[in-house]
Amino acid sequence: MLKSTLDPACTGLFSSLFLDYIQNKDSVKQFYKEFPDLGNFKQAIESKTFDQKKRNTLVDVLNQQYGGFDGAKVKANIQKLNESNTFTVTTGHQLNLMTGPSYFIYKIVSTIALAEKLQNENPGYQFVPVYWMASEDHDFEEINHFYFDGKNYQWDTDQTGAVGDFVIDDSLKKLIGELQFLPDFFKTAYTESKTLKEAVRKYVHHLFADKGLVIIDANEKALKELFTPVIKDDLFASTANNLVNDCNCALEDAGYATQIFPREINFFYMENGRRERLICEEGVFKTYDGENEWTEEEMVTLIAEKPEKFSPNVVMRPLYQEVILPNLAYLGGPAEVAYWFQLKSVFDHYSIDYPFLLPRNFAMVLSLPVQRKMDKLGLVEKELFLPIDNLRISYVKEHAEQDLDLKDERSQIADLFKSLEEKSVTMDATLAYAVKAAYKRNEKILDQVATKFRKAEERKNTIAIQQLSDIKKMLFPQGTLQERKINFLEFYLGNPDFIQSLFNTFDPLDFNFILLKENGSERIAKEASQK
Repeated sequence: MLKSTLDPACTGLFSSLFLDYIQNKDSVKQFYKEFPDLGNFKQAIESKTFDQKKRNTLVDVLNQQYGGFDGAKVKANIQKLNESNTFTVTTGHQLNLMTGPSYFIYKIVSTIALAEKLQNENPGYQFVPVYWMASEDHDFEEINHFYFDGKNYQWDTDQTGAVGDFVIDDSLKKLIGELQFLPDFFKTAYTESKTLKEAVRKYVHHLFADKGLVIIDANEKALKELFTPVIKDDLFASTANNLVNDCNCALEDAGYATQIFPREINFFYMENGRRERLICEEGVFKTYDGENEWTEEEMVTLIAEKPEKFSPNVVMRPLYQEVILPNLAYLGGPAEVAYWFQLKSVFDHYSIDYPFLLPRNFAMVLSLPVQRKMDKLGLVEKELFLPIDNLRISYVKEHAEQDLDLKDERSQIADLFKSLEEKSVTMDATLAYAVKAAYKRNEKILDQVATKFRKAEERKNTIAIQQLSDIKKMLFPQGTLQERKINFLEFYLGNPDFIQSLFNTFDPLDFNFILLKENGSERIAKEASQK
């Protein structure tokens, strides 16, 4: 595929906070540690350390989770994590059905690409790409579907609790059996797994094992034991709540919107089929649904003996990640990167290293039919992000034989009323107001005429306007950006080298929006070789 890029600001898709960050503006610098460039990475790598006991625990857990899996490069990377010169580069995501939107793939490709770039630039160190499975999330409706070829496919089940523990039930197996277009690796992953987290590990491993991607499910007692000091402090001191609220005020004072809001307790109580928010009322700890209660003494015991029962919310999950991983950088979407800015003071309080924050690569695939329509209509790339009404009006005006804005007529009327106003002043100063009012009425009449002229011109350009609409629907299905809606199979099934083409074009330190154009000559050559 052929690559071109656009300044993200031209797309209208990103917040001012995110844009100011990637432009390295001073107004954002108080909310993070270091800007992600190769020079800053080098300095951080040379000074970074990580507790060896934590490394040992991490490797033991990963070895258990990868029992029965092949993949020499993955296993080698796991063993490297025991070495003091090895650091991780991490992304995290929900356990979406069939990967969900295509940006899931872009996240992982960006993460692996960063690990490879850092390896090339710092040969004395080792860098392991990590995918953090959000196995403890309980919002099933966010992950139970995927969109392919204009249709939404959905798994319906009455299971509750942490989604990673959801059983692959008959309803999902039935759905998979009906989807004839699914590649075998998806079918195998789901039908030969007991739980959702097992299935996701299998298909992500299939796609990225050759790149050494390590997949971690942090819902493990041994890992949560490393986090118990923070769990206890949050439950008894509400430290994060106060710090994040202070940071939210600072962000708002700087003119930025906030995305996450802390609670007095930022943990859920979790057991099979349940993930309930924890609250404290008059010294008694409870689950929000009222089913469980603990005294302060009982809660201290529970934290010490069963830390796996405590599941971090959006405020605490980033800290948990950085406690258990020798992590150097986190890659996420624009909203993820932005909410990490709300957590800097919490990291400082607990003396936890704050990682480099990088946006994943953003990409839009332009198929050959889209490119042909663009060429025929004379569209340039940045116009693709305009609202369809703006695009239609702009096209009609540009291709009309007449001036649809009626500039000459407006100028003539302006001159006429200017002359009338000058005459009115010599007779009666108050007449000037009447002249100005008449001018305003005539302007409105001209606006109405111009609108009718434009609509008449639109009727003459029905085919072109339909093509504009078709382009927008293909690139923004149901009004949503392609990468946030369409499953990657739309590209992968017709081009099994699609993921490799992403590796060939993505640069994790280039924060521009990527446009990937399907290469017609490559497709012809490939089809010819297959005959």
